[in-house]
Amino acid sequence: MDESQVLVDGPWTHRFVGANGTRFHVVEAGAGPLVLFLHGFPEFWWAWHELLPAVADAGFRAVAVDMRGYGASDKPPRGYDGYTMAADITGLIRALGERSAAIVGTGFGGMLGWTTAAFHPKMVRRLVVLGAAHPLRLRTALFNDPRGQIAAAAPTLKFQLPRYEHVLTKDDAALVGDFLRRCGGPDWVNGPAYPDYERRCREAMQIPQAAFCALEAYRWAFRSVLRLHGYRFVKLLQQPLVTPTLQLHGALDTAVMPRTAQGSGRYVIAQYEWRLLDGVGHFPHVEAPSSVLGEVLRWVKS
Repeated sequence: MDESQVLVDGPWTHRFVGANGTRFHVVEAGAGPLVLFLHGFPEFWWAWHELLPAVADAGFRAVAVDMRGYGASDKPPRGYDGYTMAADITGLIRALGERSAAIVGTGFGGMLGWTTAAFHPKMVRRLVVLGAAHPLRLRTALFNDPRGQIAAAAPTLKFQLPRYEHVLTKDDAALVGDFLRRCGGPDWVNGPAYPDYERRCREAMQIPQAAFCALEAYRWAFRSVLRLHGYRFVKLLQQPLVTPTLQLHGALDTAVMPRTAQGSGRYVIAQYEWRLLDGVGHFPHVEAPSSVLGEVLRWVKS
């Protein structure tokens, strides 16, 4: 596999943007206020292929990015800590010629959205989080809910094993498909669109170094707990968010338990809304794109 696998044609434009010392692949459609989309694991920018044209048609500049280490973006061996990846997002906003953006993030991209809004509040106009608890809420649940959240996080705990990226990409990246099926809602997993989506994610994870980079972010998140920069990271995240935040979560999410995510509102002092999506798992943006689109447009237009 190579990076050409993710350069899919459509009603959008592919280009490369330099930010924070890294070259990022972005997919852009429309003109207007910037809405920046951040994918999660084990996805790439294609996570937003249904929302991009619709958000652009609504009068916005919709941009989806392959995050550091994914898809056609650069894959440096370092820089997968929370500080650097949040700086990637603000650097991208500036490189795109904007002073601020509405951020829509799912899964790990949602965690990064929380972090960016906490560290750089003036650059995040509005925040929409899908399938992701606030990092501090997730941290608390991992310690206090062993039969719930820590059991749900078991697959990511394996990411700490050395050279696990070779296991992830074995047999045509079969574990990527296992993760999607385990965490997705049954209606989506058994639906007609699922096989193509799984195939694309499995192919993208087999791009050289992509699996290693994807796991490095999770490795830092766990290992930083015992390190000084991890303590500083937590202290910075304790600042309450002043960004209006909409949180969407699947009622059937088995990766981040709904009861874990629901406690995230305590970290927001600005306008905040919580929406639980019935029959939806960990990937609301592809499981219920129409519902997510309506909520995103309502929020960014406010």
